[in-house]
Amino acid sequence: MMTLTIDGQEVTVPHGTTVFDAARIAGIAIPTLCHQQNQTPVGVCRICLCDVGERALQASCVFKAEPGMVVTTNSEPIEAVRKTLYELMLSDHPSPCLRQVQSGDCELETQAAGHGIVPEDVRFRRRAVPVMSEDDSSLSIHVDYSACILCDRCIRGCSEIRDNNVIARQGKGYFTTIGFDANEPMGNSTCVSCGECMVSCPTGALTNKNIVGQNLLAQIEGPNVYSVDTEDLLALPIFKGVSGTFLELNQGAVVKRVFQPGEVIVREGDNGSTAFYILEGDCDVLLGSPRAHVSTNDDHTSFLSKMRSKLLPQKSEKRAGDRPNPTHISIDAPVDLPFDNPIAQLGPGDLFGEMTCMSFYPRSATVRAKTECVMLEMLRNVLDVMQKNKTFRAQLEANYRGRALSTHLRSVPIFAGLSEDFIDLLRDRVELVRYAPGQVICSEGDPADSFYLIRIGFVRVSQMRNTEEMVLAYLPRGGYFGEMGLLRDAARNATCTALDHVEVVRIYAPDFHEMLDRFPQVRMEIEHVARQRDKENAGHLQRATANIQTQPLHQFLAHGLMDAQSLLILDLEKCTRCDQCVKACADAHEGVTRLLRDGVRFDKYLVATSCRQCRDPLCMIGCPVGSIRRRNSLEVIIEDWCVGCGLCANNCPYGNITIHEFDRDGKDAGDQGKIRKATSCDLCHDLDEPSCVYACPHDAAHRVNPTEFFAKMLGQDLNEAVTTRPRK
Repeated sequence: MMTLTIDGQEVTVPHGTTVFDAARIAGIAIPTLCHQQNQTPVGVCRICLCDVGERALQASCVFKAEPGMVVTTNSEPIEAVRKTLYELMLSDHPSPCLRQVQSGDCELETQAAGHGIVPEDVRFRRRAVPVMSEDDSSLSIHVDYSACILCDRCIRGCSEIRDNNVIARQGKGYFTTIGFDANEPMGNSTCVSCGECMVSCPTGALTNKNIVGQNLLAQIEGPNVYSVDTEDLLALPIFKGVSGTFLELNQGAVVKRVFQPGEVIVREGDNGSTAFYILEGDCDVLLGSPRAHVSTNDDHTSFLSKMRSKLLPQKSEKRAGDRPNPTHISIDAPVDLPFDNPIAQLGPGDLFGEMTCMSFYPRSATVRAKTECVMLEMLRNVLDVMQKNKTFRAQLEANYRGRALSTHLRSVPIFAGLSEDFIDLLRDRVELVRYAPGQVICSEGDPADSFYLIRIGFVRVSQMRNTEEMVLAYLPRGGYFGEMGLLRDAARNATCTALDHVEVVRIYAPDFHEMLDRFPQVRMEIEHVARQRDKENAGHLQRATANIQTQPLHQFLAHGLMDAQSLLILDLEKCTRCDQCVKACADAHEGVTRLLRDGVRFDKYLVATSCRQCRDPLCMIGCPVGSIRRRNSLEVIIEDWCVGCGLCANNCPYGNITIHEFDRDGKDAGDQGKIRKATSCDLCHDLDEPSCVYACPHDAAHRVNPTEFFAKMLGQDLNEAVTTRPRK
């Protein structure tokens, strides 16, 4: 950290901070036209000029702050330069431009007026060089080249934010303009009409042709739902810096809702597409589903008794491979829920439903109004823009550091022994970093400089082998990575990529090593985990590097059988289609069969639809509460805090997870109705062999390890072949 003085006010900021950001942190506003908080600063408009003690004034958005620096942001010489710059830009600007006419917030005209400059008083003549004519070829965006001030915000929005790379500068000198592709009309270019350029533009150069947007008022039924005017939104601190044009374009994408005490706002497991920001009032966030798993047992009430499925907590039935229950359950909110009493409170300034809104995951918890609550409900396009706003992000990060960082760290078993004073030390040192879907967080071979703890979203861990990407693991919220390189002072041994919208807590190497030095038990735990991961990865890689190209193996891979660790196969030469295997499975699970006599065929065997215990289990991706995992054995297990949303069942490519419903006993929190829990084949772990195999009268049904069972048929040892299918 370093300290500098801005307009007589001392401010302490991290090294590498620009003067502009240091002033923003100190609450000092510096005008700018070319800089947006979510884009790389370029310093082309020069409106943000400041006196930093150099020979010339410097653009604060790109000039790095230094220890002891004394900065002046507003003086007579600086004001004179800014007024001249405003006049020069206004001399070629159509006033009022389309944006000023449409929403009254052209940044150039508004800022110039704030400095006492009106177009009629501009000292400079309009340049004689002709500009390009207006472009009306796009169905959604109107282009007025005469209003363009060449700030490059549209270019950075198109390339940096959306990665479309359609817009660039073209021409030289006074003939310079923005262009689309190879100077094509916008409607004929590869533009996808995402609107990022229009939202980024500070003037009327890029404006909407029609205000068409999603309207929550038409989607939400019930009273106490109100529209919100753009002026009212901009008056709220959280919308400071958000484009008024964008809000006008998305009129109806934000609504104000009022909830009465006891009213359920969202319910766990439900699908949704919105996020909520609390303006007033308090609410409870809770899990209404009991912390229990589906267990199948023989009740022994009679000789002819059937096996029954029931909900049992871990303390009543300890399953092989069970881990100790976590101290907290991660949800889509700025708090984690205590496992034994999963309820917490949210208040003004809290945002919940972020991952449901951004990635369309089911709701992870039930939220119920405790007092009368006033909230803003917003769609993804609004939340996406607000997440890029540093003022809004700073508020969310402050809430997280103050309320959730401690429980988040301690919910990870290896960090349970951290002291409160060390966590207090980390509060101001950790960095919260967001990544878009598909964005690489760290690459294989990069220097190891940080440890990462996942706060939101899912991360894929992979390695490159023979020019192909091999997936090693999927990490959910509460997962962590980056420890191996730091422990061994070596380069990264894997690439970690955001599967969806991901936010990580980044702990830098010096703080990580200080943590290991101060807490030997944490070091032992992390080293133990690193050894386990080394062993697992080595096994994957040893078997995945074989280069076997026989046609039977290709068929084997095409059916997805290599992903499995346990298959239920039916020998079709012995099977009489009596369905006794299906009936036995249904009898064992109260009529809810986990087996269908259907599936892919390989040679004379039918691979029945039953959980394959995949090596690359896609069912684990996206669980809103992280309740599905793999045991140290081959079994995929669903933990007690499953909320029954059904996402794992939808993700399973083989249709092998089902949703089991139970009646409530009246003791559980939440609404009346059924309790829903996800279930998959548990291999009838309480019996000597699975019920389906035992019930087959013709010895046609078998549970097998595919790499062992099919080895003889394929004429090779599959344990020496590919056991985890590479990802292209």
